[in-house]
Amino acid sequence: MARPLSKRGDVATFLAMDVYAQATALAQQGREIIHLEVGQPATAAPKLVREYAKELIDNSLLAYSDATGIGKVRQRIAQYYADHYNIDLDPNRVIITTGSSAGFVLSFAALFDAGDKVGVIEPGYPAYPNILKALSIDPVRIPVHDDPDFVPAIHHIEQAGPLDGLLLASPSNPTGSITPGDRLGALIEVIEAQNGAFISDEIYHGITFNDDHRDAPTALSYSDNAVVVSSFSKYFSMTGWRIGWMVVPDYMVDPVTRLQQSLYISPPTLSQLATLKVFDAFDELEDNVTVYKRNREILITGLKELGFAPSAADGAFYTYVDISSRSDDSSAFCSAMLNEAGIAATPGADFDSTQGHNYVRMSFSGATQDIEEAIRRLKVWLQA
Repeated sequence: MARPLSKRGDVATFLAMDVYAQATALAQQGREIIHLEVGQPATAAPKLVREYAKELIDNSLLAYSDATGIGKVRQRIAQYYADHYNIDLDPNRVIITTGSSAGFVLSFAALFDAGDKVGVIEPGYPAYPNILKALSIDPVRIPVHDDPDFVPAIHHIEQAGPLDGLLLASPSNPTGSITPGDRLGALIEVIEAQNGAFISDEIYHGITFNDDHRDAPTALSYSDNAVVVSSFSKYFSMTGWRIGWMVVPDYMVDPVTRLQQSLYISPPTLSQLATLKVFDAFDELEDNVTVYKRNREILITGLKELGFAPSAADGAFYTYVDISSRSDDSSAFCSAMLNEAGIAATPGADFDSTQGHNYVRMSFSGATQDIEEAIRRLKVWLQA
């Protein structure tokens, strides 16, 4: 008889990846599928990065690095904070990670014990509560549906009761909402007054659509004790390279280092070194954002014309679409849309345990012609 499995693996499936698998299977049957379900850039890593990686493969040992990452990479990230946010950051507080996912595991493991309560905003990224549950930490879902932009406020946090920590993403997945600086600072103050930890997911920084192209504010502007998790995947267009970083307060450096040594040994050396060139590729990266901005306008305008209510999506590359005028079952809606119209999107249940049946997440990170074709197909499908 097989031994019973741990409860740690009893987490919800990631519906976006399930939809992606279904869409891929249809494509293998010869169907032309428009992918709006997975949040990754349609562009490769910048040319400078790819060329440098080829050179490194031929001429470098690519051995393990220090557990916290290669010194010059940590220094370059610290310089990025000085250049981009006007923050004087000690490179020793920068920890390179195997994607942002490892950053969340490391931060949760270092900060919280089993049974601690950590607030997660809803709608929000499904991996947050799943990772917390796998570590025997209790995720406390904090719904923010009463805010038109899905931005949390102090009353949302107070209604959740005492918390040992709060995790906030800005720009957000799936809504694309940005938490303004004054509200971000107030939320940090509330949590830290409870002796709780504030973890800021900033992986979509750089992808914003303000008229003056101001970036989302960083939690580091409001507290030296905030933990920032970020990544080279989204704005920097390096998803499969699996490389990210954390910025932690001084008192967390040693425990995070020890955890990294045992859990991951070190982040991937090739990916670390390759990131040194991405900071010389801002022209190419900004061109990507220009495409996202055009795609966003096409998608949101088209959806509104069809009677849907998409979120404003001020950042990231998603809109969270209220489909209640058409359906109260987003899973069935997405399944029909995929099979009948060839458009893959993610049911809101992935992000939202209470209102997800009324919502669908659509990504506009792909090619502009795909966004245009998706709107065309939607019109035809809805009129059928």
